[in-house]
Amino acid sequence: MSFVTYGSGRLAIAIVLSASLWAAPLVAQTYPSKPIRFIVPFPPGGCPGSRRGGWCWGGDGTVTPGLWHLVQRWLAIAIVLMASQWTPPVVAQNYPSKPIRFIVPFPPGGGTDTVARVISQRLAERLGQQVVIDNRGGANAIIGTEMGAKAAPDGYTLTFTLPAAVAVNPSLYPKLPYAPLRDFAPVTQLNTIALLLVAHPGVQANSIRELIALATAKPGQLTFASSGNGSAAHLAMELFKLMAGVDMVHIPYKGGGPALNDIVGGQVQLMSGPMISALPFVKAGRLKALAVTTDKRIAGLPEVPAIAETVRGYESSIWHGVLAPAGTPRPIVMRLHDEIVKILMVPEVKERFAREGAETVGNTPEQFSAFIKSETAKYAKLIKAAGIRAD
Repeated sequence: MSFVTYGSGRLAIAIVLSASLWAAPLVAQTYPSKPIRFIVPFPPGGCPGSRRGGWCWGGDGTVTPGLWHLVQRWLAIAIVLMASQWTPPVVAQNYPSKPIRFIVPFPPGGGTDTVARVISQRLAERLGQQVVIDNRGGANAIIGTEMGAKAAPDGYTLTFTLPAAVAVNPSLYPKLPYAPLRDFAPVTQLNTIALLLVAHPGVQANSIRELIALATAKPGQLTFASSGNGSAAHLAMELFKLMAGVDMVHIPYKGGGPALNDIVGGQVQLMSGPMISALPFVKAGRLKALAVTTDKRIAGLPEVPAIAETVRGYESSIWHGVLAPAGTPRPIVMRLHDEIVKILMVPEVKERFAREGAETVGNTPEQFSAFIKSETAKYAKLIKAAGIRAD
């Protein structure tokens, strides 16, 4: 910023005082949002001060401006600094002033979409503005996530995310059209969801220890289903194979439903899938539950052990989170974070998640960013070691 001095000290005083009166309204309107034009009512090359003022009012263009011009300059700097301090509260207080679009990179009706709608409905109530779900499924969550990455960073477009979109895809797709840690401002992680490792009743193993012994005795003979290459179910089993040191054959399907049908029918022997889908078959005696994939037992199924109780350090779960485009003002990110965390603390929400094998999280933006980074590194190592490729 440059400051222009004028021949008349009184005119300068009037301009500075007038600017100070208008500063607050301009800040409240997110000033400045475009280039500024500074009109000087004199031709170029004018004198910085008047000879009549002597040492105080300045010289005749050949000497350094006087004391009053220095006062003017520091007063103007003070006004600008004060205006910058007022901006964050104004942004936070005025947001939101219109509906918010919540991009879900999956088709409607699935488990991911259901969680997004629970959060969006309550977020709308807390913010006093409509939160519209925009389902943009396709290409393993790439289409919707790319839209979220390229949206305006104003807090009015949020992206619902999960491991596939930001932690797995960077290793599966070398030319991914977005970079998760560069193009997004993490808001918070919503939950952690356990997968349930189930077996057909004909499998001669009733625990993880027995499964490892069986797979070791019959290398390459046991089969496991998944909803597709690179899916959460696939990666969970590949991590188990790697850490347990066993060899089993992957059978990919076009979705979790067909995979579950074939394990119930006995065409495949094992599967690691969402608890909400597999548990009814366990209760009906058509499948048996061997373990959950989280690092500890879950409250919704305490009688079923965690794989980590046998394979130390194992953990492979699904999680959901909320992202804003990179560059979204910090006050808006924190407003969203605070409201979503309050939603996660509602007993009804916690209970609903628990029924589906999920535990609420609600970490800080910085913690969520670090978590995404660690998950990306974990899956990159796994995908390379297992030689996994996208369909």
